[in-house]
Amino acid sequence: MAVGIFYGTDSGNSETISGKIAEKLGGVKVYDVAKASKADFDGCSSVVLVAPTAGAGDLQSDWEEFLGTLSDTDFANKTIALVGLGDQDTYSETFAEGIFHIYEKAKAGKVVGFTSTDGYNFEASRSVEGGKFVGLVLDEDNQDDLTDSRIDAWIGEVKGQLS
Repeated sequence: MAVGIFYGTDSGNSETISGKIAEKLGGVKVYDVAKASKADFDGCSSVVLVAPTAGAGDLQSDWEEFLGTLSDTDFANKTIALVGLGDQDTYSETFAEGIFHIYEKAKAGKVVGFTSTDGYNFEASRSVEGGKFVGLVLDEDNQDDLTDSRIDAWIGEVKGQLS
């Protein structure tokens, strides 16, 4: 079974980030959730789920639809890594909460890649558990200069756990 990267996007940022992660992981398949099927998801032993945050903490619409086709049990035997995009200046009270909605189902499996909240400036986020983000969080609006180094550090942590 393979590693799959699943992303949803409106602006194209999640697609770009997914491409960067795929290049660094190597040997993975990348799926746009607007076109992906449950069978695509089921065919992966490990998944990287990349989601932007829509508005004030909502899940992007393509992700909302795709997530609705999955149950908690679809995640049960998978290793899951989450990547969330958000805008910590404009949406400081709901920063990067898009991945929280996915995490609620994904935590039925083995979620890896929690990251520190250090270096971010936000008021609140449901995507923080135990003082860490539930995945890699990127802010392409305000800290795009940190994206590549954050991806590199995160890949170094999760690569051996995804198979």
